[in-house]
Amino acid sequence: MAIRTRTGAPATRPRGSRLRAARQPTRLPPGIASVLSVLSSSAVVLDSNDRVLRASAAARAFGLVKGDRLMVPELAALARQVRRDGEIREGEFEVPVPRFGGRTTSFAVRVAPLGAAVGGGGLVLVLAEDQTESRRVEEVRRDFVANTSHELKTPVGALALLAETIEDAADDAEAVRRFAGRMRQEAQRLTSLVQDLITLNRIQAAEPVPDPLPVDLDAVMAEALDRCRMKANARGITLATVGTRGLSVLGDEDLLITALRNLLENAVAYSPERTRVVVSNKRTADGYAELSVTDQGIGIPERDLERIFERFYRVDPARSRATGGTGLGLAIVKHVTAAHNGRVTVRSVEGAGSTFTLFLPLRNEHVSVPIRGEAIPPDPPGRRA
Repeated sequence: MAIRTRTGAPATRPRGSRLRAARQPTRLPPGIASVLSVLSSSAVVLDSNDRVLRASAAARAFGLVKGDRLMVPELAALARQVRRDGEIREGEFEVPVPRFGGRTTSFAVRVAPLGAAVGGGGLVLVLAEDQTESRRVEEVRRDFVANTSHELKTPVGALALLAETIEDAADDAEAVRRFAGRMRQEAQRLTSLVQDLITLNRIQAAEPVPDPLPVDLDAVMAEALDRCRMKANARGITLATVGTRGLSVLGDEDLLITALRNLLENAVAYSPERTRVVVSNKRTADGYAELSVTDQGIGIPERDLERIFERFYRVDPARSRATGGTGLGLAIVKHVTAAHNGRVTVRSVEGAGSTFTLFLPLRNEHVSVPIRGEAIPPDPPGRRA
């Protein structure tokens, strides 16, 4: 580096002086370290030699920095461009992350100059924001919109077609009655889908129930069973209850009824005729109410167990639509349980049935008494609705 004397003649800095300057540690400008410590992004400060002066814990955890080296060559190249011309640059990079088993993670990167470093050269700040979660949310949103549109289009299209058919068959009273019945079914399917969407929108924020009230699980079980009894009777399926009476939780009674009803409707829809569906509840040793629905149905393949709580995911789409399912029932169960600070589990064997279990925190002042099992047989054929 050249310097000038007072007379203006250029002079070269003594060799020893240059060596001392090179050995002099580069310091961060005042306040920069404090700012970096509160940033949520992965933050890295590079000196004029691309050495790392400061790196956040996130930057090291993601493997962007190791020791005093920036481990992503593309980021280092971007930093050098910023150091040369002082222009802020942005970009996106795919980086293998060691802590995720080497899986590629997307980062939104912003690189900016920080000012002159002591001893010459410029400091460069690299900010990297993990885009994995935001991309996942965006993908879920797109899938949800696409699936909702598809699910709404099916009953709406069926209603339009049935209406045209009725117009053409206006002189055939029997045909009109038959197609009108089909229209009621599709209208009910559409109503159920819209109601499930409203319920899901209400609870999917994964936040606790805002104003929890004491909820008697006996009342929840009785109401859910009552709402499913007509469908069970139509298929000759026996509904039975067994467990402990008097269990109480804090939460929203309507949401808990909806969750249990969804489990019961699934059990009835996917069980052979003249089988048995059992609802049981008990207190666990760690202070939870364990509410289970067990059927003797077709079961769930092991490969599908991890996905059945996804919105619109169906193990057997054709059968689900034939039974009038919206594909949202188990997603609602999962979100309702989470909103009550609980969890839901499933055990299933293909051809042998499934058991879905809700674990809900009990009220501390609760006192319970054991009861005998109570079976609710289907109505005689002459009494079915």
